[in-house]
Amino acid sequence: MDNPEEIIERLREMESDELHNLAEAIRQVQIERAITGGDHDAIIARAFEIGFGRDGLGVLPWLEGDVIVCPGAIITKSRTSHRCRFISVDDVWVWDCGLLLREDKRSSPGVDDGFRAVALIPVVDGTEIDVVSGRARSGGHSVEHVVSFEVRGGDLVEVSQRDVSGRDMR
Repeated sequence: MDNPEEIIERLREMESDELHNLAEAIRQVQIERAITGGDHDAIIARAFEIGFGRDGLGVLPWLEGDVIVCPGAIITKSRTSHRCRFISVDDVWVWDCGLLLREDKRSSPGVDDGFRAVALIPVVDGTEIDVVSGRARSGGHSVEHVVSFEVRGGDLVEVSQRDVSGRDMR
């Protein structure tokens, strides 16, 4: 297992179904390590301390051992106005994604209404993450900025950033 070329050669010799089974087994082991490795309580407690900027919104996600820490928040100014930043995992909001290990929510500190949340997901190669920043005004919600990441080789790699105009996405 020390020689990458030898591993690749062995993989090339496998049938397609064997490769799919191996990929799923690797994914399962990555998830198991995220579940059993690290102190999730401590990770979440620390994330509530450092995971939010001066604007009150979540910072970009980061790796903590075998998990990805995903902070998100909504800050409500009135019934029809808010700012928010949440994370999408493989095109599904983090709180609905199948990889979610845990999510904790707390009321936002200060005078504005809203909440902060910290979600933990396992570091699984190929996972795509979007950090979506938006705003609501007069009942209409719009996305303003998206930062996209992908898990590659156990690292969280930024793959794009884009501003979204009001007519592109609501």
